[in-house]
Amino acid sequence: MSVIFSFDKRNFFAPRPKGTSLENTSISLKGNNGCMIILIHGLTGTPNEMKFLATYFNKRGYSVICPQLANHGEEIWILKRSKWQDFYKSVRDVMVSGEVADFKGPIFASGLSLGALLALLLADEFKERICGVSCLAPTLFYDGWNTPMSKYLMPLAYTPIQYFLYFKEEPPYGIKNEAVQQRIHKYYNNVKLNDIGNVGQYGYPYFPVTLLHQLQLLVKYIIKKFPAMRFPVQLVQAKDDDMTSVKNSKFIYERISSEMKEIVLLYNSYHVVTADQERDVVAEKMENFFIRILADKAKQNK
Repeated sequence: MSVIFSFDKRNFFAPRPKGTSLENTSISLKGNNGCMIILIHGLTGTPNEMKFLATYFNKRGYSVICPQLANHGEEIWILKRSKWQDFYKSVRDVMVSGEVADFKGPIFASGLSLGALLALLLADEFKERICGVSCLAPTLFYDGWNTPMSKYLMPLAYTPIQYFLYFKEEPPYGIKNEAVQQRIHKYYNNVKLNDIGNVGQYGYPYFPVTLLHQLQLLVKYIIKKFPAMRFPVQLVQAKDDDMTSVKNSKFIYERISSEMKEIVLLYNSYHVVTADQERDVVAEKMENFFIRILADKAKQNK
């Protein structure tokens, strides 16, 4: 990743927006098997990166909800002023809305990267409703092989300069599949900082350092909650994740108190496991985990 400096008065002096999206690409699909899954996309990503999973599970009868996180779809100067609590509120609001609140069957949660942490928080708050969580490439530390500068820039995330710094996304963009990688590169290579024309499809080409700060605040918050988490948790991560190493999944696995927990390693993917070469494996592993949870609950109810 390269680092971009941009001075814009809006970056620092504009008030933090209340947050409505210009382009809402949320996914809502009704199923018929009595189960529901809430999918949560990653930071600076879009529901589009969860589209394969949404389709996969809906074809198997699951109702699927994938909300667009707060301020995603807005210009980057608006997104960059968001707090992690804004993102969590996007997910929590779905949980207490009519469609989900009135749902009587089992509900599962799954998220990619930052979305995985939000899924854990959601399950922790709604213990009586969410049966289990599948964390996909959970992100606590940016320690992958393609993020060598993160440790040097991290201290800047706690200073005012955070409002003017961005990471410019560079190959492989979290994707090992060359065809997908090339499509992303075609858009990312020439896009300007404030362009959002194809954000709905590809996500943001620039990552504000302010959001790196928010991720760190979320990590500090959620780590304290790990020991009290006892719901089933699956952790899926690529062995060669370019952004976050397997250390992230192991860290969570060792600290949560769940009796049913597992780590699934992928060997032909990078960070965005929901859209990469083993996305079908990811879907199958998730489904098998959910089936095990349901079987275990059925035993307990006998």
